[in-house]
Amino acid sequence: MPGTSHSSRPLRLGFFSRLLDDAPAAERYRLVAAQIAHAEAFGFDSAWVAQHHFHEHEGGLPSPFVFLAYVASRTRRIRLGTGIVTLPLENAVRVAEDAIVLDLLSGGRLEVGVGTGGTPESFAAFGLDGNDRSAIFARQLAAVRSAWAGQPLAGGDTLYPSGSQLLGRIWQATFSVSGGTRAGNASDGLMLSRTQPRPGHAPHASLAEIQNPIVDAYLAALPSGHTPRIVGSRSVFVADTRKEALRLADIGLRRSAARFAASGQTGLADRAGPDAPLEQLIAEYDVHVGSPDDVIASLRVDSTLARVTDLVCQVHSVDPPHEAILRSIELTATVVAPALGWTRGASAPDLQALALL
Repeated sequence: MPGTSHSSRPLRLGFFSRLLDDAPAAERYRLVAAQIAHAEAFGFDSAWVAQHHFHEHEGGLPSPFVFLAYVASRTRRIRLGTGIVTLPLENAVRVAEDAIVLDLLSGGRLEVGVGTGGTPESFAAFGLDGNDRSAIFARQLAAVRSAWAGQPLAGGDTLYPSGSQLLGRIWQATFSVSGGTRAGNASDGLMLSRTQPRPGHAPHASLAEIQNPIVDAYLAALPSGHTPRIVGSRSVFVADTRKEALRLADIGLRRSAARFAASGQTGLADRAGPDAPLEQLIAEYDVHVGSPDDVIASLRVDSTLARVTDLVCQVHSVDPPHEAILRSIELTATVVAPALGWTRGASAPDLQALALL
């Protein structure tokens, strides 16, 4: 395995959602809030939500701070993260202010993941060129960081309330080695995706083959004395039996493949269309699916996960029904994650807390 293990710190377990439940928007929000509460009751350390504009099949949430404030009022312990805020499409001062208020209302539970955004077409609606998103991101992140540090804004004002506590809770999402270096140099956390485009010269490379070099770059750039923070997000769907897991995976992955093919994009759609064998769809979509034993074995093959501080699980692109998501959360917390080295924290609420949520 390239590199070394992240540190001696215990592994943390997270739940991630793009809010894609097969329901109207209001019901999606209710269901995911319930899933996060369920994850908290089973001891998960964190919950993360993605921000997506306009495209309901890619993500159902344009306003993550608003949604997480709702979730904060219905949970007590679980940390709440943005995965990610598409920073180039936001006003940096408003992001800084909203994050502070949410952090205070949640009792200091906010983690702020940011990124450039993966859908360039969305930028036009904001009057921006998607090709400029990296440069805009750098400016916006610097502005947020400066505001939280108490530096004067244009005109001389400073933020109220102050947000210095959030400076150590920034996470940068990236697909690239240079992005890993950027996050490390800033002493930010590193966020690795559940899937990402393969290079043209290695279309069948594993996630570990692509992401271990990013981790190497991050660790090399991290200043001495700073503790690494590395999220490894993975598609994980666990059912009581392999047969049931594969039945639902067959439905969800073919649906995802059909939408991808209809979008006209090349790459994944060319390699794994909706009529491809299920085994090929599972491989191309980087999904860990099956019974608890199946998923444990699959995750253990991923060498990047031996280096992360946070294993964050999501059910996309299987996108099973709500009840199956709840069961996957339970099996992940009680069987899968413990086999990978996760220990339920002493501060986690007892399962009887389910009755209170």
